[in-house]
Amino acid sequence: MANARFWLRLSSMLVFAAATLYGQANPPSNGVPAGVANAKSVFVSNGGSDGGLFPEPFSGDPNRAYFGFAKALQDAKLYDQVDDPGQADLVMQIQLSAPTGPVHTDKQLGSADFLPFFKLTIFDRKTHYVLWTITEPIEFAFLQKTHDKNFDGALTKVVDDLQALSKPGAALYPHPPARQNSWPQ
Repeated sequence: MANARFWLRLSSMLVFAAATLYGQANPPSNGVPAGVANAKSVFVSNGGSDGGLFPEPFSGDPNRAYFGFAKALQDAKLYDQVDDPGQADLVMQIQLSAPTGPVHTDKQLGSADFLPFFKLTIFDRKTHYVLWTITEPIEFAFLQKTHDKNFDGALTKVVDDLQALSKPGAALYPHPPARQNSWPQ
């Protein structure tokens, strides 16, 4: 009987030691799906733009969001961009939306904001499931030059948010690490 207890205790200690070592080898997850964190290649998809945004208030055409995002992603060197979605780990769909405006101007009921915004949807290429979604509003302006500047700034924030997803162990909530210093505490 004493021999059985010895082996039981020894096996329990070995299981505990293995679990401890395994936990040390793998840092705690920040909640980002492994498919996003481990991706090497992406296909960028054009989700389009809502009507009425081009050529005013933004210059260019409805494809501006797609081409701007693809270039910003290439400049950031986060992923290899491929021309065939079948060759990618992830599919990233960028879309520019323009809500018609708030239902309740006081926003106490959580009404939609009237600002146009970018929506980046990240899909797992193999399963077609949505893994993550990033949204960034484009701040209001009076002049077209400022509208265009805010457009580019919001697109930069989308890429910043995407960079934050790729930092292992980084806390994403309540503020993405890419812009933590600019958020009110």
